[in-house]
Amino acid sequence: MSSNPQFLFDFGSPNAFLSHEAIPAIEKRIGVKFEYVPILLGGIFKATNNRSPAETLAGVKNKREFHAIETERFLKRFDVKPYVMNPFFPVNTLNLMRAAVAAQLEGVFEPYVEAAFHHMWRQPKKMDDPEVAIKALTSSGIDAQKLFARAQESDVKARLIENTQSAVERGAFGSPTFFVGKEMFFGKEQLRDVEEMILGK
Repeated sequence: MSSNPQFLFDFGSPNAFLSHEAIPAIEKRIGVKFEYVPILLGGIFKATNNRSPAETLAGVKNKREFHAIETERFLKRFDVKPYVMNPFFPVNTLNLMRAAVAAQLEGVFEPYVEAAFHHMWRQPKKMDDPEVAIKALTSSGIDAQKLFARAQESDVKARLIENTQSAVERGAFGSPTFFVGKEMFFGKEQLRDVEEMILGK
């Protein structure tokens, strides 16, 4: 098991994006490096009978409004900019997440993650359209054609499935999920608790 704090993420989650934006300052502040673990959120939802916040907040009086307040607090606390709502949400991220695993194997994981999040939540596009995604990622200096081809290989597909199944077995039911050793934390708001646990508070 990794000794580094782990961040289980899917590009389809705006809260995972906000966590990604907040993590660099935490890493710098306390001298740790987060291990990013690509998972398939749709697979986790299916395995745990969970649904996205867009569904669970719908029609519940005051819940969506509080969620917005909570997000504002997060933005201020971690000094990050809000995401731009993707007009094509929800986006099927299967190919993007497979390509993330491919990027790990090809040694271009960090720039790929940065680019994919950017085109989902900074300059949002229909990233489940392969042509759109490849064009967007290529514009960010990623060899997207190569990664999307590699993403179709059995070892890549198997690793994403394994990451996702392992996440569920460890207790995950959504994204963003964090692990510090065996301790699990869910949701961007718990990043402060993650930081405290790393520091031994």
